[in-house]
Amino acid sequence: MKMTAKFHLPGLRYNYPLNMMLLSLKEKYPHYFQDNIEIASFFGKFPTSLWNGGRFSNGDQCDRRFVEEVVKSINTRGIPVRYTYTNPLLTEEDLADAYCNFCMKTADNGKNEVLVVSPILEAYIRKNYPGFTINSSTCKEIRGIEGVNEELKKDYGLVVLDYNLNNQFGELQKITDKSRCELLVNACCIPECPRRGEHYRTIAKQQRITLKNRRHPADKQIPVPGWHCEYGNCNTIYDIQEYKTFISAEDIWEKYLPMGFCNFKIEGRTADYFNLIDTYCYYLMEPKYRDEARLLLLMNLERSRVIRVSKPKPGNWQ
Repeated sequence: MKMTAKFHLPGLRYNYPLNMMLLSLKEKYPHYFQDNIEIASFFGKFPTSLWNGGRFSNGDQCDRRFVEEVVKSINTRGIPVRYTYTNPLLTEEDLADAYCNFCMKTADNGKNEVLVVSPILEAYIRKNYPGFTINSSTCKEIRGIEGVNEELKKDYGLVVLDYNLNNQFGELQKITDKSRCELLVNACCIPECPRRGEHYRTIAKQQRITLKNRRHPADKQIPVPGWHCEYGNCNTIYDIQEYKTFISAEDIWEKYLPMGFCNFKIEGRTADYFNLIDTYCYYLMEPKYRDEARLLLLMNLERSRVIRVSKPKPGNWQ
């Protein structure tokens, strides 16, 4: 029997319209999609969340109605919401954050999940929100197979592997419970990136300062530290295929599923729609239907005014 490939897709805020359109496309045109695939979760956060990690968001904070609507809409389709609460620099005081606790309470229905890094936050969630499935994040950067197997002994739904383990099949074969591992298939970081952990910590600092600035007048704003990575920040699905950590769509079916791995994460919470659509089509669609699927998604986003195509303004030849 052919195993099902479970895909975990990015975005609860900016990608929400696209993700719901993708679900509708799958229902209306199931033949566009690879056989035996499942949309297993949508992961991310509602900006701006202090507990969030991995990606920085600024200038937006979702209201109560939007958070409730998104959680309900996704759960109604039988799909979990998975919060990326992977800020590595949290303190005991941060556990009382009103907005993050509101988001947790809104999704506290036994259907949803949380990705964690901080032991402090993990203990808090286990005590106060026991209905959530807790997953171990790739942000922990566990590089050795012994460490992975120790992590799998703990009470986690899934353990998201460090991307540097991708395609190391001799090492991957040593994992004791492959069905509870999740592979990041399209990591945009270069292999062995020396600044990945530093980037996670910088995002945590950026987010904390951004939230503090909401309470300060313009003349009291705290400068938000910038981030530039000399190894690249904006790699597309086509650029990263040369990386040794890249997992191709063919390899998912021909190598990983036969080994027992069935959970695959597509990153892209802050990707632009055009790049993300091509990534979805590459991994989820039958090759012969990728172009049609891409066009339908773009047309529907434009019709819904999620993306706007500006027409040239009339000029004067004189």
